[in-house]
Amino acid sequence: MAARILLPLMLFLLGSHCLTGAATAAGRQLLQARRAGDPNSQVKFDFSPFLIEYKSGRVKRLMGTDVVAASSDALTGVTSRDVALDPSTGVAARLYLPSFRTTAKLPVLVYFHGGAFVVESAFTPIYHAYLNTLAARAGVVAVSVNYRLAPEHPLPAAYDDSWAALKWVLSSAAAGSDPWLSQYGDLSRLFLAGDSAGGNIAHNLALRAGEEGLDGGARIKGVALLDPYFQGRSPVGADATDPAYLQSAARTWSFICAGKYPINHPYADPLVLPPASWQHLAASRVLVTVSEHDRLSPWQRAYYAALQASGWPGEAELYETPGEGHVYFLTKLGSPQALAEMAKLVAFINRD
Repeated sequence: MAARILLPLMLFLLGSHCLTGAATAAGRQLLQARRAGDPNSQVKFDFSPFLIEYKSGRVKRLMGTDVVAASSDALTGVTSRDVALDPSTGVAARLYLPSFRTTAKLPVLVYFHGGAFVVESAFTPIYHAYLNTLAARAGVVAVSVNYRLAPEHPLPAAYDDSWAALKWVLSSAAAGSDPWLSQYGDLSRLFLAGDSAGGNIAHNLALRAGEEGLDGGARIKGVALLDPYFQGRSPVGADATDPAYLQSAARTWSFICAGKYPINHPYADPLVLPPASWQHLAASRVLVTVSEHDRLSPWQRAYYAALQASGWPGEAELYETPGEGHVYFLTKLGSPQALAEMAKLVAFINRD
């Protein structure tokens, strides 16, 4: 109350036209004091460079908010369109169809974008360009899933949304309700893929598919985990013994899931899974990509090793890119390294 009265009183006594430097400084201090008590200005969690959450609940995203419209892409010849999957939640998808089509149906690729579960979407320029290129080079009907983001929708929302999207793909193809999936899609060649957080989602959906089964007896032929977001307390790499790093990793994971799961939960750290659980991974083959300078690379390599050692009956492949950082292929799409990695992914999808 005193703060509300003091500044007007100073202005009245001094006159606004002769407000002294001392009074101006006092005014600034009062404004700062007001802001200090303003929940819209008080930081609750700083997850830079992704976002900042304030005590009021307001979330300011610092990246991944630009969107581009679905289109016919002149560079690749791929056509895209958007579909609302669940109006009640806002979950949607962008579908991609390459221009070259034969009488033979095309593989179906369900893709999950990255962004630490908190930023980006299926509609941002970086993912629109990547999916256009991938759909053209691999010759697939691609479904890029736009799941809900934390912290407004903490995990397991992204997993549940992505599972619902996968079920939509299967039901729409079977019922003929989506013309691209029913006319051009071959569900005997169904693939899941994703980068970073999206790779984490693809892995967890493949496990869920093995545990619960898929509609119509559908099977996932392959899963591509591109620089997947895995970490935990497992003794992997130098960072696993760095208390500061582990504390930071645990804080950010807790933020993403609103404290529901510890950092050593299988959602974040598949290495804690017993060997028998790996048998549920519902795919005949898995591709794991690793970038040399990715801080998550020790967990990614350990994931590949654990999968191979588990007795899982499928085929696992590891592809490493030297000299590059986490998901470099999104921002360096035309670089020799990114083109080589995409060629590996295309071959993984199209191999008989």
